[in-house]
Amino acid sequence: MERSNDTILTEFVLVGLSAHPKLQTVFFVLVLWMYLMILLGNGVLISVIIYDSHLHTPMYFFLCNLSFLDICYTSCSVPLTLDSFLTVKKRVSFSGCMVQMFLSFATGVTECVLLGMMALDRYVAICYPLRYPVIMSKGAYMPMAAGSWVTGFLDSVVQTSLAVQLPFCANNVINHFVCEILAILKLACADISINVLSMAGSNLIVLVIPLLVISISYIFIVATILRIPSSEGKHKAFSTCSAHLTVVIIFYGTTFFMYAKPKSKSSGGTDNQDIIDALISLFYGVMTPMLNPLIYSLRNKDVKAAVKNMVGRKNSDGI
Repeated sequence: MERSNDTILTEFVLVGLSAHPKLQTVFFVLVLWMYLMILLGNGVLISVIIYDSHLHTPMYFFLCNLSFLDICYTSCSVPLTLDSFLTVKKRVSFSGCMVQMFLSFATGVTECVLLGMMALDRYVAICYPLRYPVIMSKGAYMPMAAGSWVTGFLDSVVQTSLAVQLPFCANNVINHFVCEILAILKLACADISINVLSMAGSNLIVLVIPLLVISISYIFIVATILRIPSSEGKHKAFSTCSAHLTVVIIFYGTTFFMYAKPKSKSSGGTDNQDIIDALISLFYGVMTPMLNPLIYSLRNKDVKAAVKNMVGRKNSDGI
C-alpha cells in the first residue's frame, strides 16, 4: 500500500497490545475507568467554577480552560484506544488518522502553553498582590488563554501538514494505540529531516520556552515567599502555587520523555520498545488529565468550599 502516483495509502493498522490479549482486557477496563473519572472530575470542576461567583478570577478561569482542555485531549484519543483494545488489528482511514493526530497534538501543545500562562498568573499574584487586579484584568487573561489555544492549533497545522505530505511504504502498521505523530513518522519511506527540524523547533517554542517561563516565575515566587515574615503567610502563599507546580512536574516530565527528542526513521527499534513508548504515552494522555482535578480540589480550600456549597444548595432545593 505504497503512497505514490499509482497507489495511495488509504489506511493505517493500529497494533497496540494485540500480541498480549490478556493485557488488552486489563487495560481496557483500566483506561475506561480513568476516562470516566476524567469526564466526571473535570466536568465537576468546570461546573463549580462557573457556578460559584467567588471563583470568577483569572486563576480559576485558566483552571477552567485546563479542565476543558483535558476533556478535549482525552476525547480525541481515548475512544480510539479503547476500540483498539477490543480489536486484534484496528484499521483507521488515512484521513481519520491525520484528523485524530491533529487534534491530539493541538490540545497537547495548548496545554503546554497554558501551564506557562498559569505560572505568570501566579507570579503576578504572589509578587505583586496589590497590583494583581489591574495587571491581570479581563483584557489580559482572556487573550492569554486564547493565545494558548491559537498557538496549539497553529503548531498542529504545521506538523500535520508536513506529515501528510510524506510518502508511506508498504508497512502501514502503527505500533501504538492511536495515531501518534512520532509513530507515524517512523513509517515514512522518505527523508524526514524537515519533520525532525520542525518538531525540534516546535519543542523549543511550546516546551522549552513555557518551561523557562515557569522556572523563572517560580524563582521569583519562592524568593518572595521567603521574605514573608509569618509562617502562616508563607504557607498560604505556597498553597496557591503547589497544585499548579505538581501538575507541571507530572505533565512536563512525561511530555519531555516522549517528545523532546524526535526520532528519525530507523530499522533498529524493537517491538518491545515501541510498546513501552506507547504505554508511557498512554500514561501521559490519561493519567495526567485524571489527576489534575484531584490535585486542584485536594490542595485548594476555595474549590472544596465551592463544591460543598453547590452540593448543599442542591440538597436543600431537593428537600
